[in-house]
Amino acid sequence: MSGHPIIQWTEGDAPHAARWRSEAGVPPPKRVVIADDRMTADNAYRLACEGSGLLWRGDFQNARQLLQALARRIERKPRRAKAPVVAVSPDQAFHLHRKEQAQRARILGMLLLPFDAGHVIPLRRAPDVQQACSEAWGAADEAYVASLRELLGLIGAHEWYKKGVEIPALGARIHPCYGVFSPVRGEYVELVAQAPLPSTTLAFDIGTGTGVLSAVLAKRGVRRIVATDQDARALACARENIVHLGYGKQVEVVQADLFPEGRAPLVICNPPWVPARPSSPIEYAVFDPDSRMLRGFLDGLAAHLAPGGEGWLILSDFAEHLGLRSREELLGYIERAGLQVLGTIDVRPRHPKAMDEADPLHAARAAEVTSLWRLGVRGK
Repeated sequence: MSGHPIIQWTEGDAPHAARWRSEAGVPPPKRVVIADDRMTADNAYRLACEGSGLLWRGDFQNARQLLQALARRIERKPRRAKAPVVAVSPDQAFHLHRKEQAQRARILGMLLLPFDAGHVIPLRRAPDVQQACSEAWGAADEAYVASLRELLGLIGAHEWYKKGVEIPALGARIHPCYGVFSPVRGEYVELVAQAPLPSTTLAFDIGTGTGVLSAVLAKRGVRRIVATDQDARALACARENIVHLGYGKQVEVVQADLFPEGRAPLVICNPPWVPARPSSPIEYAVFDPDSRMLRGFLDGLAAHLAPGGEGWLILSDFAEHLGLRSREELLGYIERAGLQVLGTIDVRPRHPKAMDEADPLHAARAAEVTSLWRLGVRGK
C-alpha cells in the first residue's frame, strides 16, 4: 500500500494519519472531522458539501443510514423559484447529468470509514468485508481509510461475482470480477450469438472483459479464439470464466494493446460506446475518450483480417442520440480505415432505463439501437 496517499486528521487533540484508498483516484479530503451517531444528517450534509470528510466512529449500520439520508438531501436540494425553462441540447443534457452525478458522488464520498490491517472495520455491527475487499484491493498489511460509498460498491461487486450473470446464449453464468464490466445488457451478446459466422477456424476477441463473447464463439463451435485485454483484472476474470465454462482448450487469453499477432477470419470488438471522459478507472468500460478504442480497432482491423474475413463491431448508437458522435463520423472512421460495411444486425435495448421516463437521458435511451456491424476490407 506504499503507493497510496496519506489522509490526515486531528482526534483527541492529537494528529493522526493513515493510508487513503480510492479506486476512483479521488484525492483524500483536505479537512477531516470525527463523526459518530450523535451527528445529525443536516450537519453531515453541510460539512460534506463544504468538502469535509466525515471519519465515522459510531455504529456501522447507523453510518449506512446516514449515507441514505445524505442521498435524500441531494435529491431534494432546493431549486430556484420560478426559474425559467431553458431548452438544452442532448449533449448539454448529457454533460449536465454527468456533472450532477459527479457532484453527488463527491458529497456521498465524504462519509469515511477506518480500516485496520486485514480489511477489518473497527466499528460496532460492522460486517466482515475481508473477502470483498481482498478481491478488489488485494492484501492490506496496514490501516487505511476509505469511503463508505466505495465499500458498498465493493460489497455489491462481490455479490455479483458470487451470483454471476445468467447468459441465455451460453446456458450458463458469467461471473464478473470487481472493476470488469458486467454483461448485464444481454442484447449485444445475443447479436454475437446469432450473426452468421464467416469461419469457425479462428477468431480474435478484442477487449474481452469477462470473456463472455469468446465463450459464446466457443459454444458456437469456433475452434480457436484469442482473447485480448490490457487490464490485469479483466485478463484474470476472463481466464477464470473461460476455464469455469469448460472452454480452456479453445480460448487463449493474452495481454495485448488491442490486437494479437497474426490474422483471423473473424475479429470482434465491443468497445466502450460513449466518447466521453471517464471519471474513474472503472468507467473506461463505458466511456471512450475521443473514440480512441473504437478508432484504434477500425484502423488496425484490415491488417489483422484474413482474406475474405469479417470484423464485427458491436456498437450502440446511444452516443449519436446524445449528439456526442454522428453517424457520419462513424462511417468516416470506417472509410478512412480502408473498410466497407457488409451489413448490420440491429436490436433494441430492453434494460429498465430505456423505459424510465424520469431518466434525464430517457429520449436518447428510448431511441437507442445496438448494432453488429459486419466489416470487410474495401476492395477485397
